[in-house]
Amino acid sequence: MNPVEVHHRIDESPDLPPDAPTIVLSNSLGSTVTMWDRQIPALSGVARVVRYDIRGHGRSPVPNGPYDLDDLTDDVVALLDRLALDRVHFVGLSIGGMTGMRLAAREPDRVDRMVVLCTSVRLEPTQGWHDRAATVRSEGAAAVAEAVAGRWYTRGFHERHPDRVADAIRLIGSTPPEGYASCCEAIATMDLRDDLAAIIAPTLAIAGAEDPATPPDHLERIADGVKDGRLLVVPEAAHLANDEQPDVVNPAIIDHLGLRG
Repeated sequence: MNPVEVHHRIDESPDLPPDAPTIVLSNSLGSTVTMWDRQIPALSGVARVVRYDIRGHGRSPVPNGPYDLDDLTDDVVALLDRLALDRVHFVGLSIGGMTGMRLAAREPDRVDRMVVLCTSVRLEPTQGWHDRAATVRSEGAAAVAEAVAGRWYTRGFHERHPDRVADAIRLIGSTPPEGYASCCEAIATMDLRDDLAAIIAPTLAIAGAEDPATPPDHLERIADGVKDGRLLVVPEAAHLANDEQPDVVNPAIIDHLGLRG
């Protein structure tokens, strides 16, 4: 499949120097660039931030599926080329983290440092992803939105912030069915176990301590498998650890990327 021209947004402080580094942010299944809103104030002050909607999501094109992880990676390479970015820091969550790992293994010269959040090198049973894709194609993403949002945040967050959970349910439900289903199929066929040894970008693997989708041992496997990896487990966080605990995640990203000061 040919790369698609994904929708992207650039955030940067007005006083950022022209030679400032660039951070690329890659979103999760069922979300858009807005999932990074609580990172932008912190990150845009120290770097140029490029966030994009993965194919089939938000304002990006929705080609017919199925997709695979190399399709999503090709989209990132095309975006970097379009923006004349030779080398970037990459931060991705869930399927965005999977894309980052594939990019770092396949195109090592394009990734300086990397942060992967709440992700995995292999998510089994794969049949569950095919089943979810079939449900979404027949009934729309709204059919799975409440269950998915239930895994995004901890029970305590659901109780304290029902309005934000309701926003998340609406966001997931608005995802184009073909885009959501085809990305499910990309996850089903994804296997990055052999890619870890090829990743030379220093990598911070961030886990949500209460994440039922990609528990901390999935991130520990990544931190242990790459050449230069570290693990951070964030308390009181589920699958969208960046959104639930930005005061922990933001400084961790900045420190790992060497951008403070």
